[in-house]
Amino acid sequence: MKPNKILIITYYWPPSGGPGVQRWLKFVKYLPEFGWKPTVFIPENPSYPIIDKTLAEEVPKDLEIIKTKIWEPYQLAEIFGRDNKKFKAGQFDVGKNQSWKSRISIWIRGNFFIPDARIFWVKPSVRFLKKYLKENHFDALVTTGPPHSLHLIGLELKKDFPNLKWIADFRDPWTEISYYKHLKLSKSSDEKHRVLEQKVFENADITLATSFTDAENFRKRGARAFCITNGFDDEEKMGEKTFSPKFTLSYIGVLEQLRNPEILWKVLNDIIIENEDFRNGFELKFAGRIDGKILENIENTALKNSVKNLGYLSHGEANAEMQNSDLLVITNFPDESSKGIIPGKIFEYLATGNPILSFGPKDADVEKILDETNAGKHFSYDDFTGLKSFILDKFNDWKNGSRSSKPQEIERFSRKNLTQKLAEILSSSID
Repeated sequence: MKPNKILIITYYWPPSGGPGVQRWLKFVKYLPEFGWKPTVFIPENPSYPIIDKTLAEEVPKDLEIIKTKIWEPYQLAEIFGRDNKKFKAGQFDVGKNQSWKSRISIWIRGNFFIPDARIFWVKPSVRFLKKYLKENHFDALVTTGPPHSLHLIGLELKKDFPNLKWIADFRDPWTEISYYKHLKLSKSSDEKHRVLEQKVFENADITLATSFTDAENFRKRGARAFCITNGFDDEEKMGEKTFSPKFTLSYIGVLEQLRNPEILWKVLNDIIIENEDFRNGFELKFAGRIDGKILENIENTALKNSVKNLGYLSHGEANAEMQNSDLLVITNFPDESSKGIIPGKIFEYLATGNPILSFGPKDADVEKILDETNAGKHFSYDDFTGLKSFILDKFNDWKNGSRSSKPQEIERFSRKNLTQKLAEILSSSID
């Protein structure tokens, strides 16, 4: 029996690093096992904020990849913004840390490039793919965002190929993402964003969300939405835990100002001042791109002597640091509207078996996952006493060479099981 064919349109692909590339790189790896043959369409000359060449080793050797050139206006960010990589990654300074140049660059981004600065790839991609799809049969088409401009490619192709099943994959929400309100949008620009988003919801055959809450919100907007979370590879699962010479609390990944857990730094600083045992036996480890303002503020506290900043690491090196940690930190935006965001990093954290400390709004999807898997604890950004008690409990576990709890039922988040779920949804759409 011949496999079904699926064309995946994605901006992020190896050698891009960071979480954006992981989702479809892993789906592509396992889809052939479930009757789907993938082809990937990517930009030929992208401007990636993070590079991780080791991820190229995970691309299947027989995968067909097609490319067209893209033009990206990030020279404007270089003129007006002090950190071009931060701007390209969808991050920016906020509040008192925001310079006039940052304010201008954010305003330009939000009002001139709708939905984002990759909009200039839409028309040439549509021209190329219309011809390609006439010459090559596919059963399904995937667009994955952000950048959400890629969904506009799907929207145009659906007009010419109405029988082609279009799957719009939202790794993050569009207008409901927390930083949307910081884009300094005019009323007309906001309306354009929302109209385009609604057209995607109404015209895509399937809309995928990475969280339970987002899927429900998309359904309320008229989308035929399903939740398929991110996950972990089986080879990332941890073996027997060896206890480290210091109680190591690690943050792995990108940490921006909007998700900065200031309460954590205050609690740690408090414990270090009060508790000599903790002070001598504790290490705060960063592995990834941490906003300079966050590091600068920590430098002005007693906590600074306990910090080890490893900088950006390859995916494999980052996983090794997760394995060697005693407590893993994950953060989310504090807003109520962000409770549906499930950072992809949490699943790699789950695979290690190490306890997880999470920050975000109450009743978040992350909290549900941690409760169901018994893998850690979720805190709001104002529970100083509860957070302090939790950290000291985990420190005492480390001192005693024990672990008070172990995660359970995490297999449903394995990449292979998630791909099987995706394949079932895809197959039902073409029956």
